[in-house]
Amino acid sequence: MRIVLDTNVLVSGLLSPFGPPGEVVRMLSSGAVTLCLDARILAEYDEVLARPRFGFDPDAVAALLDYVVFVGETAAPQPLAARLPDPDDEPFLEVALACGADCLVTGNLAHFPPESCWDVSVVSPAGFVERFRSGDHRETPNPRIHRDRPRRRDSSE
Repeated sequence: MRIVLDTNVLVSGLLSPFGPPGEVVRMLSSGAVTLCLDARILAEYDEVLARPRFGFDPDAVAALLDYVVFVGETAAPQPLAARLPDPDDEPFLEVALACGADCLVTGNLAHFPPESCWDVSVVSPAGFVERFRSGDHRETPNPRIHRDRPRRRDSSE
């Protein structure tokens, strides 16, 4: 399942790993979902996670962002035809459209009015977790994440 993750969900999930945002972040780190992003989203993640008020370790943030780039799907989207209420949210919708993402997960649903989002499914973290658990997604594990160890060959083979 391919998603676009609004920065507010990433921050919430890292600060409080036990609620729905934390579940979404765990899905990302386990490879259950593939993150779609572009350079603007990555730069926003970097800038926000570096804010002193969150207290994140800079090395841990750098490692997380390296991981996100490695396992994520990078897009080069076109600008939106119509503006969103908050122009800072436009990169997230642009990437969702360019990647054909299954969902855009955000804590700010009001920033993404349905009439401006074409066919992109914009959901809250709780709505996304519910959708995922219900099986309303395609099984497309991220091929860049290796879950299975190679089998040991039996000496009799």
